Amino acid sequence: MAKVSKNRKQALEKVEKDKVYSLKDAVDIVKNTTKTKFDASVDVAIRLGIDPRQSTQMVRGTVALPHGTGKDIKVLVLCNPENEEEAKKAGADHVGLDEYVQKISKGWTDVDVIITTPQVMPKIAKLGKVLGPRGLMPNPKSGTVTTEIEKTVKEVKAGKIDFKVDKYGIIHSSVGIVSFESNQLADNLKELLQTVTKLKPAASKGIYMRNVTVSSTMGIGVPVETKEFA
Repeated sequence: MAKVSKNRKQALEKVEKDKVYSLKDAVDIVKNTTKTKFDASVDVAIRLGIDPRQSTQMVRGTVALPHGTGKDIKVLVLCNPENEEEAKKAGADHVGLDEYVQKISKGWTDVDVIITTPQVMPKIAKLGKVLGPRGLMPNPKSGTVTTEIEKTVKEVKAGKIDFKVDKYGIIHSSVGIVSFESNQLADNLKELLQTVTKLKPAASKGIYMRNVTVSSTMGIGVPVETKEFA
């Protein structure tokens, strides 16, 4: 049996058994129990009462976090030459097409988001085996295949994220970093939960939002009250 560290033991003592916490209280506990030497990510796991194997119950969307992610998001724009200047002015970290298609095909994926235009998707489609497993494949549903390059790059840089339920019916997402104020983290988390609630599939029956847990990197999980979102 693995030995529980002193810091983790003290953190676990902060969470009462079978109790769920308000957004504000949950993020307060996460902030106060995180002892990492780096500015840890604050993450959320949302377990939904859906069957992700059914196409009619797939939950996927985007949300603009009010206070951003707190991270420097590396953006690659794959586009034709006529769109390159627009992408660069908007703040994209990497811009191009053929050279990046070649690099990616060899395994390069040192970016957080890839944005492209519909015109060049045929060239990018073959990269699915590399980008798909890493969640980097551009997709119209997530807004990363678009003709509005400047707007999309700025939104992503400002904190717009996309999310998708996994095969277990859980959405995993980051809502900020530990150095954020508690109210900022609570605002971001609330915005995400409200967005997920609005995306409830018509085919979903029973309790939609089963449970929500917020935690930091290497930190403990704190259950969040979901009544207003269920």
